[in-house]
Amino acid sequence: MDSKRYAGQLVFGLDIGTRSIVGTVGYKTGNQFVVIAHRVKEHDTRSMLDGQIHDIHRVGETIADVKSQLESVVGRPLSEVCIAAAGRVLRTVTTHVEYPFTGDQEVRQEDIYGLISAGIEQAYQEFIEQNEESDFKFYCVGYSVVRYYLNGYLMGNLEGHKARTIGLDLIATFLPDDVVDGLYKAVEIAGLSVSSLTLEPIAAIQLAIPERFRMLNIALLDVGAGTSDISITNDGCILAYGMIPIAGDVLTESIARHCLVDFATAEQIKRDAGEMEMISYTDVMLLPQTVSSKEIKEVTAPIIDEMATQAAEKIKELNGDKAVSAVFVVGGGGKMPGYTEAVAEKLGIAKERVALRGEEVMQQIVFEEDVKKDSVLVTPIGICLNFYEQSNNFIFVSFNGSRIKIYDNNRLSVGDAALQVQFPNDGLFPKRGKALNFTVNGKHRMARGQLGEAAVITVNGEMADIYTPIHANDVIKVVESTAGEEGHLMLSALPETSESLSIYVNEKRVIVPRFASVNGSLQSNYYEIQEGDEITILNYYTVGQIIEFMDVVLDPHMNLYVNNRLADRETPVYENFSVLWTLETLPTALDLWQEKETDTDNGESEERGDGQSGMDEQAKAAEKSAPEKKEITIELMVNGKPIALNGKNEYIYVDVFEAIDFDLSRPRGKSIVTTLNGRSAQYMEPLHSGDVLEVYWRS
Repeated sequence: MDSKRYAGQLVFGLDIGTRSIVGTVGYKTGNQFVVIAHRVKEHDTRSMLDGQIHDIHRVGETIADVKSQLESVVGRPLSEVCIAAAGRVLRTVTTHVEYPFTGDQEVRQEDIYGLISAGIEQAYQEFIEQNEESDFKFYCVGYSVVRYYLNGYLMGNLEGHKARTIGLDLIATFLPDDVVDGLYKAVEIAGLSVSSLTLEPIAAIQLAIPERFRMLNIALLDVGAGTSDISITNDGCILAYGMIPIAGDVLTESIARHCLVDFATAEQIKRDAGEMEMISYTDVMLLPQTVSSKEIKEVTAPIIDEMATQAAEKIKELNGDKAVSAVFVVGGGGKMPGYTEAVAEKLGIAKERVALRGEEVMQQIVFEEDVKKDSVLVTPIGICLNFYEQSNNFIFVSFNGSRIKIYDNNRLSVGDAALQVQFPNDGLFPKRGKALNFTVNGKHRMARGQLGEAAVITVNGEMADIYTPIHANDVIKVVESTAGEEGHLMLSALPETSESLSIYVNEKRVIVPRFASVNGSLQSNYYEIQEGDEITILNYYTVGQIIEFMDVVLDPHMNLYVNNRLADRETPVYENFSVLWTLETLPTALDLWQEKETDTDNGESEERGDGQSGMDEQAKAAEKSAPEKKEITIELMVNGKPIALNGKNEYIYVDVFEAIDFDLSRPRGKSIVTTLNGRSAQYMEPLHSGDVLEVYWRS
């Protein structure tokens, strides 16, 4: 075919209808749209019912035929196509979204685009939340901005204004996955890829109700073969979309039953009834027959009444339970005589306000071919025009070997594809190992696991991340992220164990680390905490733990003191407590001195606390028979001073403490030094007159 040059980018639009495939190719120049070629081909069989494809391959073959016819006219191959879906099982979501600026800022076109994209995404999330229990997967197939807001006030066009916040109300429309998939597959069979997907009522309204009319409360009623699609305008915007599952095919079926003909013949009778008084045909018995248009109108009247009733009820429902001011009817199904009058009657408005829209809405459409301008052309041309309004189509990508379809908002990323296939979110980001849980002094603590490796992502073999943009036919591979090491912790890592106790040992400050009890047992700082451990940080040491910490060996007979009171190895020692031990046998001397004092106070003959005599009768008798010893006085030199001891018949070293000023209960050094005649002395050594003694605290 000869390649031809055109003034603008060619747009190929397909109206894939229940009865026929309509193809239109054209381009936009200024405010006009030039239609280069327009072709229609009816399905050979009923491969589509109620707007939904039933035989994908037959529909694909019909599309290929239309495509071939158009290519021969335009002189170049057609590879991309704009399509529209019927609203057979249409669902809508209306949402509001706002975007704040950091200050007063001029609104740019990209700001508006970003706002619309945010609205679409929010609508999709709301739709998913509202339809969690649905067995079907839905796709967004179109949207319309209801109104814009500038700093909270309604605004027709945001661009160029200064704003602190911008917002919009948006209607998004959704169809089930199988409807969308059928359309895409049929187009692929014809060797085409989808450049734009919209909804049929959205496409039709592009042409049927120009923006200058949208200030009025108008309904667009697109009556096809399988469905009747509806949209409502008011206050300059599109307010709602809807659908009723009844259209021209039910009329054809009633004619087929009445005239005893096949579907195709009945379709022809239906069309002829609007143009001639008498229609000739051949029935299934191959007998020639004639029927008047009046008879056909009588046969179809009850069905037209039902169609009009349902259309009027849906229009009122979408318009806030009230009638619209006018209805524009497009599509072949709306051409049946009596239909527009019936709709007007059901709505309670003048019949002149319900009318077919055809040539009168095509003032800006230029046809290079001789084409009859009627309501059948509105939707296919609207599909082409919609290409310039929005490019909301789906693309296919490969994700870990699986081919997936994803809604294209012109800023898709790897993360969007992962979300589409429900790839686990923690499979994209580094996973933490299992946390370690335990308690410290009764309060819950946790040691977090380590982060693992992030997912390894490639797009078309190149290293990527979740933010990498993706496009049609990209090959995405994701190796799931890994988990890090489980949480682990040594006792020494707890901040409480880093705190220390300050105590005084033999008048010197000693810093000791705190002990920890784990599940009732003392553990060192090298203990590795286990799941569920109950840890108590102790605020004291025992005397024995201090001795062990300082790594000293004490004479087992030594006395121990805590804050100058006699203690033992189990006595607790808290912050700033003092501990004392001596290297001599001071404990023995002290015990003897205390015992001597006790004996003096209580008398040697006092009975013991358990009721037994302190001395049995034989001992008493022996004591009485022994000769009495005389008391003597001895004179000593103690620390360079003369001292006299008297009142006893013999003396030992410990007796000297009664005669000198030496307070054993208040330590003044590490230990007591005792000498006798220049040598080290024992506390039990006997003393004699003239002995020289030294007694003092060793520092």
